[in-house]
Amino acid sequence: MSSQQTMPENKMGYMPINKLLLSMSLPMMASMLVQALYNIVDSIFVAQISEDALTAVSLAFPLQSIMIAVAIGTAVGINALLSRHLGERDFAAANLVAENGIFLAFVSYLVFLVVGLLAVKPFYATQGVSRAIQQYGVDYLTICCVVSFGIFFQATFERLLQATGKTIYTMYTQGAGAIINLILDPVLIFGIGPFPEMGVKGAATATVIGQICAAVFAIYFNRMKNHEVQISLRHFKPSGHIIANIYSIGVPSMVIQAIGSVMVYGFNKILITFSSTAVAVFGIYFKLQSFVFMPVFGLNNGMVPIIAYNYGAQNKERVIRTHKIAVVYAVSIMVVGFLIFNIFPAQLLKLFSASDHLISIGVPALRIISTSFLVAGYAIVTGSLFQALGDAVYSMINSICRQLLILLPAAYLLSLTGDVNMVWWSFPIAEVSSLILTTVFLIRIRKQKIDHIGEHTEAEPV
Repeated sequence: MSSQQTMPENKMGYMPINKLLLSMSLPMMASMLVQALYNIVDSIFVAQISEDALTAVSLAFPLQSIMIAVAIGTAVGINALLSRHLGERDFAAANLVAENGIFLAFVSYLVFLVVGLLAVKPFYATQGVSRAIQQYGVDYLTICCVVSFGIFFQATFERLLQATGKTIYTMYTQGAGAIINLILDPVLIFGIGPFPEMGVKGAATATVIGQICAAVFAIYFNRMKNHEVQISLRHFKPSGHIIANIYSIGVPSMVIQAIGSVMVYGFNKILITFSSTAVAVFGIYFKLQSFVFMPVFGLNNGMVPIIAYNYGAQNKERVIRTHKIAVVYAVSIMVVGFLIFNIFPAQLLKLFSASDHLISIGVPALRIISTSFLVAGYAIVTGSLFQALGDAVYSMINSICRQLLILLPAAYLLSLTGDVNMVWWSFPIAEVSSLILTTVFLIRIRKQKIDHIGEHTEAEPV
């Protein structure tokens, strides 16, 4: 089979950009909104067990985030590399990328199986919380890690669909997984019908079942609908070259999310010096902000293959226009989120059975942190532009500076005032710094790469 097969032009090469971006992003945004709704409802159910249970699940976020970072980061590398090969019309290379990506998903699961068996108890022991919170956390997080194969295969097979522009099917997979979670949560947490009352173990079990179901649907849609990628693992041998290329794009994305885990862990350590309620507020904020950020991430997921494809096809105008339109949409979404957080903070907190004390801490927290939304949209979309062009290291550097070198030190210094409300201001401080650094990197990458797209008849080698 020739590596340069004759196939009709993919829609990413000719459809009007605004229509193309919306057609690819809206299904992803819808499915991620459903996912965000699940995250919120999941915590609402857990909060009905006790505030300790809610705090325990909130403290699980850093390790869960690292697991998601590995799954999504690897998938981002697969997506960008595969899309670029499709833009170059090199379908054989695209198939090899997909096969090696599936292999990496399996290896990643084995790593977190070990983490779930050996590392969860020590992780909670370092948090400085009560024994009750530790037990809730170990029960929850062990299940999430040990039965995590669903999330790795879901992320991989969904990115194969996204890379070929078939994002409507990822809406089905993510939506189905989230809906299954929503149905199973109250059933397994509270023991409805013939099911036993499992508490936080029920929340974790519902999560992994939803992930497994989503993975099954994603595999099915790839098999039946994604004919541009032909997967055959019968004679498969891992390719060090392809794996290195996947991780050259994916590792910076992993590091970015892993840095977020370190930030949350450090921030929780700062907040626990005030009270466990402050930690619970921070956990609630992360659940709520996902309802704002998830649509932007869905927009990114639609944007990345478009830019990668047209970069491979050497079409500078479509690369630039895709980025500009995506920035406008992202900033608009973030402005709406800012307004909601500032107008209805108490109502949002009451969704989580919040006590008066929690509301007194949470209202100013939501209003202060949400000011960072106003500049975050631009930085998020531009960071995904870097990834699509194979320069994800810029996003990684930006994330390190924003979360580790600015946000955490600022939070610590502001905590010395003794006023927890001052700590929240570290978020807008860090986001403004990210805005500046992102712009510097964008100017640099335009001079080095974007301005030179189309100057050669052949795309740059991957």
